[in-house]
Amino acid sequence: MARRSSPEVNAGSMADIAFLLLIFFLVTTTIEKDKGIARQLPPKQDEQIDPPDIKNKNIFIVLVNKNDQLLVEDEPMEIGNLREAAIAFLDNGGAPQGSPEFCSYCQGDRDPASSDNPNKAIISVKSDRLTSYDMYIGVQNELVAAYNFLRNRESQRLYGWKYTEVKSALADGSYKGNEELAEERLKEIQDLYPLKLSEAEPKKTE
Repeated sequence: MARRSSPEVNAGSMADIAFLLLIFFLVTTTIEKDKGIARQLPPKQDEQIDPPDIKNKNIFIVLVNKNDQLLVEDEPMEIGNLREAAIAFLDNGGAPQGSPEFCSYCQGDRDPASSDNPNKAIISVKSDRLTSYDMYIGVQNELVAAYNFLRNRESQRLYGWKYTEVKSALADGSYKGNEELAEERLKEIQDLYPLKLSEAEPKKTE
């Protein structure tokens, strides 16, 4: 008895469908980009050049030990209070009125024992090798949030918009307006409160 031949399956259409699906996923899939903390290491200094002297009152020292305990200006502190303490330091404006270092836009206590102005104010962060990654990132986030709070306040006062919102809109391409002017104004706000976070403790003077 003759054997029946098996019918052939036309796979041509299957290949077309698979190709179309591949194109669909390539077009619609978004690839997430890894994001980290933007920090730039200081350039190598000439060993023969002495580092500049910095007044002790212009340095805000944040220490994190191996047990994730926070010591700020030699006082224990909870991380939830770090942002407020950093804002008070950065916005202090302790230089006397009439001096070249006087900060006219600062709204702090103007304590002569604390920072002279935001341009002089430096936040020094030191952490133990055994400090947890979560704690380290948490400290960095609170300190950057302090800068952003002050920058938002000044951008609202001067231009009627928040620094962080405009910066984010420019970064993702959703800003509607004069981008060049917005960039210039962002730079002006950054100059009012420059981000000065140091991972190494600067030289101190009384």
